Amino acid sequence: MKRLTRVISILGVAALSLGVLAGCGKSASDGAAESDTSTAAVSEAQADDAANEAVADAASYDLSNVKLMSEGKLSVGCEVGYPPFEDFAEDGTTPIGYDVDIITEVARRLGLEVNIINTAWDGIFAGIDNNYDLVCSACTITAERQESMAFSTPYIANYQAVILKAGDTKEIKSFNDLDGMTVAVQKETTSDELISDYKSTGTIDVEVVANEKILSCFTQLDNGEVDAVLVDSTVADGYLAKNPDKYIYAYKDETEAEEFGIAMGLQNTALKEAVDWALAGMEADGYIAETYDYWFGVTE
Repeated sequence: MKRLTRVISILGVAALSLGVLAGCGKSASDGAAESDTSTAAVSEAQADDAANEAVADAASYDLSNVKLMSEGKLSVGCEVGYPPFEDFAEDGTTPIGYDVDIITEVARRLGLEVNIINTAWDGIFAGIDNNYDLVCSACTITAERQESMAFSTPYIANYQAVILKAGDTKEIKSFNDLDGMTVAVQKETTSDELISDYKSTGTIDVEVVANEKILSCFTQLDNGEVDAVLVDSTVADGYLAKNPDKYIYAYKDETEAEEFGIAMGLQNTALKEAVDWALAGMEADGYIAETYDYWFGVTE
């Protein structure tokens, strides 16, 4: 999968390498050295032109009315630990994932640096306009949330899904079939709200185990501490793609799609317009579809 940001980095390395070669000792003659230097200069210029072209669209949006916590920087609240939306790379510190790619590209197209701020999901929205400019972290757009914050246009659709351990023969044809089971969810998510409603209304008798991290839910399933995990279907897709022999898709409620959006301050209309502008371009040129394919296991 091609990433403009990665292309720019590669071009920068190539230009640097050419510069180092041009500065090396003379080879056969002064004339040859001059020719090598000239070739390197042309190649370096081509690399610079390509890099400049790649970021040219960033200058086309007027950010003069956009209020940011730090000038020239987009600060992003993100719960790093919800793969494949957000996770840490092998170095244990670098955020990676679908959401990270999406918001990094939004920032790039607006000519901004991106600053990912790892934040616990419980209370993440309270940090908007206090600790960061916005939240990009698999946030479902709900009517209740829209009363206190603004959302970008949706950039992915999602459903609620039930995951069982491989080999489990239970038949789950609806959420009612979770009756009598112990179900793990991530705290304060739409999965948590959904199953808690079923329990509080007495629709089913279910024990809900709410965890701070979705990783803990799957660990509990692995260890036999819970019967099932209720989670976003997009997250389930990622787990099953990486662990096809460990889990099974028991049920996905496709009656009504949830939509994920980037959350911002209710009054920060200029920032919402800027983010929506970037997302529209990313949708039009295929960046969103390409990124989805990359992170959710779709092969070409």
